Amino acid sequence: MRKATLTLLTGMVGAALALSACSSGSTDTTPSASGSGDSAAPLSGELLIWDTGLLGKTLEGGAPDMDKSFLDRAAKDFMAENPGVTVKVVQQGGDISANSAQFQAASIAGNGPDIRIQYAGGPTLSFGDFFADLNGVFDQETIDSMSGWNTVRKNYDANGELLGMPYGSGLYFLVFGNNKMLEAAGIDPSVPPKTWQEMLANGEKVKAQTGKNAFWAANLEGYVGAWAVGALLGGELGEQASTDMYLGKVPVNDPAMVKVYQAWQDLGKSGLTNPDAGSVSNGESTAGFVQGKGAYYLVGSWENGNMDKEFGKDVSWFYIPMLEGAKYPDAVAGGPSVAVSITNYAKNPDAAKAFLRYLAQPEVQDEYVRLNQTEGSNNKNADTSIITNRLLREQAEVLKTKTPVVFPFDSVMPQPVIDLFYRLNASTFLDKTTPQDAADQLQAANEKEIANR
Repeated sequence: MRKATLTLLTGMVGAALALSACSSGSTDTTPSASGSGDSAAPLSGELLIWDTGLLGKTLEGGAPDMDKSFLDRAAKDFMAENPGVTVKVVQQGGDISANSAQFQAASIAGNGPDIRIQYAGGPTLSFGDFFADLNGVFDQETIDSMSGWNTVRKNYDANGELLGMPYGSGLYFLVFGNNKMLEAAGIDPSVPPKTWQEMLANGEKVKAQTGKNAFWAANLEGYVGAWAVGALLGGELGEQASTDMYLGKVPVNDPAMVKVYQAWQDLGKSGLTNPDAGSVSNGESTAGFVQGKGAYYLVGSWENGNMDKEFGKDVSWFYIPMLEGAKYPDAVAGGPSVAVSITNYAKNPDAAKAFLRYLAQPEVQDEYVRLNQTEGSNNKNADTSIITNRLLREQAEVLKTKTPVVFPFDSVMPQPVIDLFYRLNASTFLDKTTPQDAADQLQAANEKEIANR
């Protein structure tokens, strides 16, 4: 699917704001005593869910992978408990910007889904005009048992509208290492580099000693840049780096952002990555690393399952290291990544609320962890014994020593700013945009968003 342009996304905003106020969907959020529905009557009708590839998995032909897809298995079990309801799960596709444009267009027309699953933070807040306020849908015990609610509240306000339910303990940006390639270059995989510059120095050794690529990157869409920039920015400005920029307290073109973009561009110009890094799609990233096309793979903990399966003990990892002299050298970027929202025009709001309450049950969240092995549960009553992936266990241990934990830029910002961010990450890496110009463009885009709130 072709990537939507910024013009398409922003051009719909005015109409979206106007139409959202007159939505015909139910916004009653009073849960029943049982927590399984909003009335004593049995639930019925179709429940339409749009997933952006976060909780569901499909086979090569597009059919749901019932062995691995948490969302489809949960839908099946929910229907068994509520035989009057038919749950239809639709996967929007892999391109984030195209997904957003599709959802916005459908929401303006009032014919989108009952439930949408998207990234937490900015991608949820950006569509707040189309989401029902979930305050009152969950009982206090459920609220108290789960973390991450701050990532889905309007304007990140503790008392703001609840625009979604956070799902999972979070994903974090890190670097995987091909142990055999590193050892061939005389590098001990068990000793992670302490700084970004030390990591690049290791990369120079890999190139000099083996003649192979030090880093494997698939940055066509600018996603790799988002992970690097988001992490390094936290090292410079701390925990509130991105949220302060979102609120206008710190300009996006702060010198720290320019500095970070310069480091990202320097990597692109270093000759340490695969020469086609700027034209390889994110969809090809895992396969390339597995095939030995680079010693280091800058990505996120969502790849834990693949790495464990493909490499076993021959893969190492470390959180993205900060720049030398960073004010917050132990910073790590990531956090809750998935949000489950109900549209305010939902045709079956009662079933939608019941489905969210079903997903919030600790044992259902445990099933999500068991199937994916990429992140833990965000429920304090979770069964941690089901975490079998040794990478995930190790990361959870190290995470206890990391501070601050930074909610990254492309998790916080409004969707139009995120879309621009991805494009600039791609062009800056290729030396087609200067670090200063990239930061200035993002500042202008964010000022526009602030003015329209």
